[in-house]
Amino acid sequence: QVQLVESGGGLVQPGGSLRLSCAASGSIFSINAMGWFRQAPGKERELVANFISGGRTNYADSVKDRFTISRDDAKNTVYLQMDDLKPEDTAVYYCNFQVRHYAYSTRQFEYWGQGTLVTVSE
Repeated sequence: QVQLVESGGGLVQPGGSLRLSCAASGSIFSINAMGWFRQAPGKERELVANFISGGRTNYADSVKDRFTISRDDAKNTVYLQMDDLKPEDTAVYYCNFQVRHYAYSTRQFEYWGQGTLVTVSE
């Protein structure tokens, strides 16, 4: 099993910044992918940014040039630096990890953080 602990959400004014973090712990042999999703009220969960194989990153078009995803492999932690926040960024943000538990098995498992609320408002 893997546990994910998120932190960093809160209330911020438009144009402000926040930094989210998500630390994974537990039975981890390797992390195949890690990233952030968000879900606004009445909408489906959507990808914000993630790392995929080879260290490549994906960003949603709506956050490109404003958000930056980074990682600390020694700490099994992923970060999301969010700058120039807009009201439409208001959502619950979830981290997501895809993990191999053991060297002898290529099976991977998906885990979600508990979610952290980001509210962008005057």
